[in-house]
Amino acid sequence: MAQTQNAVIARFSGPDDAVLHDATFDDGFRKSLFTAISKTNRSAGRSGELVGVRGTAFSTDGATEPERSQLLGAEQSNSSMLFDGKYFLKLYRKLEDGPNPDVEITRFLTERANFPNVPAFLGAVEYKRPRSEATVLCLLQNAVTAEGDAWTVTLDSISRFYERVLERKADLQGEGAAAGPLLTELIGGVYPERAKLLGQRAGEMHRALASIEDDKLFAPEPFNAMAQRSVFQNMRALTRRVLVLLQKKVSSLPEKFRGEAAEVLAAEKTILEQERRVLDRRSVATKIRIHGDYHLGQVLYTGKDFIILDFEGEPARALSERKLKRSALRDVAGMVRSFQYAAYSALWQPAMRSEDIPFLEAWADVWYREMSSVFLQLNNRPDWVIIPIRGIKHILQQS
Repeated sequence: MAQTQNAVIARFSGPDDAVLHDATFDDGFRKSLFTAISKTNRSAGRSGELVGVRGTAFSTDGATEPERSQLLGAEQSNSSMLFDGKYFLKLYRKLEDGPNPDVEITRFLTERANFPNVPAFLGAVEYKRPRSEATVLCLLQNAVTAEGDAWTVTLDSISRFYERVLERKADLQGEGAAAGPLLTELIGGVYPERAKLLGQRAGEMHRALASIEDDKLFAPEPFNAMAQRSVFQNMRALTRRVLVLLQKKVSSLPEKFRGEAAEVLAAEKTILEQERRVLDRRSVATKIRIHGDYHLGQVLYTGKDFIILDFEGEPARALSERKLKRSALRDVAGMVRSFQYAAYSALWQPAMRSEDIPFLEAWADVWYREMSSVFLQLNNRPDWVIIPIRGIKHILQQS
């Protein structure tokens, strides 16, 4: 009933007692989206038409209409639906003209690169108008059975790490960091293997995205001097915007974090000098299409392997910007930072005793650096601002 209540947008007084509601809550509407794809239907409207697009991975052998559909949830930028536990449909709520990178990349990885660690592209619905690029309305993929996303799996592993550290607290008092067999014992043997596999799958994803040279939308391009200069200018502009924002927000931070924020603000010149190093040597790397918003929440863990999701890029960025070719290291950096966020998030769970947090903070950094190393061997959360602050401090200390 609560979910049904959430569907109501407006009620109209009158003899018919009419209700305007969100169509995604209607079973008939959900099935109509599936049918549009499975039968490649075309529906004409006043200014354009809806066109169903069926991918090559969609099996038409004995295909029937789904018996059951359910709305899984609505987020800021999309709504999710499940059909018979086999098909997953994402309806986009933030629409822009032009190819959606989520659909574009998922279809490329499925049909051109044969990359197995994404939910297979099955189809889409587009809205087409004269003299305009098509607008993608939804994406249909295979549903993935998973234990949870990598973020949840990681938090669980870190929580057990903290438990082991606290059990050895008397032995570890005064330890700056653990190393060797002791650190291996504290971290445990399972998660490092998962982090290694996660790194392997990231590398395979980037190789797949760079594997086709006859498609100009995906063909690798040289990371030349102009590209280096562009990266530097963007980094410098972003740094200055973020530091201005941090300056404005310092007084609203918890008092215990204000000193560290001030250290980062005072290091602006050093940070900008570090960023300038991107211009110091000529790069022989290439630019490719990348995930664009790669972190632990974008990966599902099946119990044996990882499946990579959501190639939309950062929803706050313009569509044209999300489709640019970039260095694959942007995705790598996103995942490394996600390890740090996970380490601190587990530290601040309600079940954690407040008196244990100061002791465990150093061990959060130990876990984050260790798992980042294993992985590399190969403004949305303002309440977590201390995490990137400390990340910046670590980078400056290591340079």
